Amino acid sequence: MRFEYSQWRPDSTTDEQQLESLLSLFSYLAVKTSGDVAEALEWLRRLADRYGVFDENLTIEELIRRLKDLGIIEEVDGMNVLTTRGIQKIRQDALRHIFSNLKKAPGGTHETPHTGDGVDRLSETRSWMFGDLATNIDLTSTLSNVFRRDGIDNFSLKEEDLEVYETEHLSSCATVLMLDISHSMILYGEDRITPAKQVALALAELIRVKFPKDYLACVVFGDEAKVVSLAELPFLNVGPFHTNTRAGLQLARQLLRRAGNVNKQIFMITDGKPSAIFDGAGRIYKNPFGLDQRIVNKTLDEAVQCRREKITVSTFMVAQDPYLVDFVEEFTKANQGRAYFSSLNNLGEFILVDYLKNRRTKFNAGR
Repeated sequence: MRFEYSQWRPDSTTDEQQLESLLSLFSYLAVKTSGDVAEALEWLRRLADRYGVFDENLTIEELIRRLKDLGIIEEVDGMNVLTTRGIQKIRQDALRHIFSNLKKAPGGTHETPHTGDGVDRLSETRSWMFGDLATNIDLTSTLSNVFRRDGIDNFSLKEEDLEVYETEHLSSCATVLMLDISHSMILYGEDRITPAKQVALALAELIRVKFPKDYLACVVFGDEAKVVSLAELPFLNVGPFHTNTRAGLQLARQLLRRAGNVNKQIFMITDGKPSAIFDGAGRIYKNPFGLDQRIVNKTLDEAVQCRREKITVSTFMVAQDPYLVDFVEEFTKANQGRAYFSSLNNLGEFILVDYLKNRRTKFNAGR
């Protein structure tokens, strides 16, 4: 019997790697199609026709079978739909995708500048005090103190010789992620909502796994603002809405007030200036042209109120509209927060690094 083998190459992928790549691609397409499994699979078929992403070992039909076997999709009333496990897989893939793009993985947790009864050691040491954990004793510094006083031959350990590592207080954090779902998020041939949803999914998964005591809520804002559950994130759609930034901030403040954490922050992803508010009678007032001072001033009032409530607002602009830039500059000054212009490709890296980075300034700096 005669066998023919294809030549092995260093860049060859195993069947498992190919399957994992296709599962990740399906996750991305599921987010892009707002959870429409049939549409996501149709996109996969088109990609297969153009780029040959499948082969005789793994066909589109086999992939669908695998998706069902893994519990990612299930058939309900003759239609394939995402399962709870499938939504979790989407979050995991979003987090993995963002971290794989980071040139250097960020470290640390939510550190404050205050030393104390934490769990992360600093390089600095101090004299031992009653109540310090024995596991934090710095043996090198302690022995050096002994030998410096009595020499090696006359070893005698005294309380004043003991030195311990400083530790950092670790704090929980309450975060509200605000997503702009105004119509401009899908206009002009640029899909801005899919990367925004991926960031929300990745941040949700990061907090669920690494910071389970942290609070995270997601608020979407268009003509009005509403809370969406983490399970709803893949299914979000952009509507024919204006940008009521003020309503989003008001709702975010309410959520953070209820959360009760000391460290509170808002991450706001937007591609447009505020163009709507509710008036005193609860009617919506809209003006999409330029910077309407009535709308802008009411929104800036929210920035000031966030500052008074010690809520840091980080604004991530995914467009360079001059009106948006002008507004964000004023907003950031009023809140004493942070602002970034981010391309869609590195939006997630900006937000996750900002969430994770090891700060030595107070979390609510500048207050």
